[in-house]
Amino acid sequence: MSIRNGCSTSLKGRSVTLGFRCVTLLVHLRSGGGALLHKLPHFALAQPSPPCARLPALTFTERREGALTASQNILTTVEKSAVGDIEAIRKAFETRGYICNAHIATSIFLAERLQKPLLVEGPPGVGKTELAKATAEMLGKPLIRLQCYEGLDEAKALYEWKYGKQLLYTQVLKEKLGDLMVGAKGLKESMARLHDFDDTFFAEEFLEPRPLLKALWEPGGAVLLIDEIDKSDDEFEAFLLELLSDYQISVPELGTIKARTTPVVFLTSNNTREIGDALKRRCLHLYIPFPDSNLEQRIIAARVPEMEERLRKQLVAFVQGLRALDLKKLPAVSETIDWARTLVLLHARELDADMVRNTLNVLLKFQDDIENVDGEVNALLSKAVQAG
Repeated sequence: MSIRNGCSTSLKGRSVTLGFRCVTLLVHLRSGGGALLHKLPHFALAQPSPPCARLPALTFTERREGALTASQNILTTVEKSAVGDIEAIRKAFETRGYICNAHIATSIFLAERLQKPLLVEGPPGVGKTELAKATAEMLGKPLIRLQCYEGLDEAKALYEWKYGKQLLYTQVLKEKLGDLMVGAKGLKESMARLHDFDDTFFAEEFLEPRPLLKALWEPGGAVLLIDEIDKSDDEFEAFLLELLSDYQISVPELGTIKARTTPVVFLTSNNTREIGDALKRRCLHLYIPFPDSNLEQRIIAARVPEMEERLRKQLVAFVQGLRALDLKKLPAVSETIDWARTLVLLHARELDADMVRNTLNVLLKFQDDIENVDGEVNALLSKAVQAG
């Protein structure tokens, strides 16, 4: 601890310096595997206080305890504010039908405040893409989506030149060249006049923006979703690094194009291949697993509100039991929602063996899985009925 025109103290990883004209607060927010440093605005004090040396009535210990109490009060206020923002995000998602836990809401809070891309990994169908959609709706920004696939290149992801307009421009340029060269003496003077001519052949007017460039050009900002990045090539992954780190892209004919407003960027991955370290370093990381029973019940209640509570509990218990089996493809949340809607359409009041066997193809997408589960239906159904 050091004293410099005021009092300083340390609070379990949080550093607080109390001066006599302002207070600077540095808060370590820990998320995932790394520590995050967030610097908050200065808090102005109403009146400057005299130096500690001019207060003979207070001992050094009393002054230190006073500074400690003040810093604790400030930290409590700031922590409550951050927690309140995270809770507001969770509730905003819930009103839009996206049910999430505090971990997901915290990741969205940090990605937006730090202006860093968010890499969302997890099994297919757990709500990675829906998270980007819900964020765009919550922020009131357009969602710009780039679906990745093998062989995706910059012409489909970034921009293309409008070749038809460029050809028309060359025709206009050809007609103007005659007027431009009138009176020119010799090749040198002709070349000089040509260089002075305004050349817009490669200009932004001739660019056809694709999703990445559209997101950078959106005046009020956008939510950019780069979906299933694991399906793209390593070369495309490397191509994205400049965009993810600096929110800019380089066009050889024009130079660097920076974002007009920094977009909120989501990248999703189903873990079909390992994502490169360089891309991961530029992103915050979020892993969304299959939900537990309580969370999945809340999701079904939000997405299929007409389903009765008893049937909802039985359905979720049955699906949770299926995920414990050795299957080629485990049923995802999206398939649980589809099954819930199916049972509502069939006017089911509770699960029975015939109903389950007749609708298993909604949950399971491989015939081998359906055949393997057929022998387990009665045992799974018994547990599900008890849960309901």
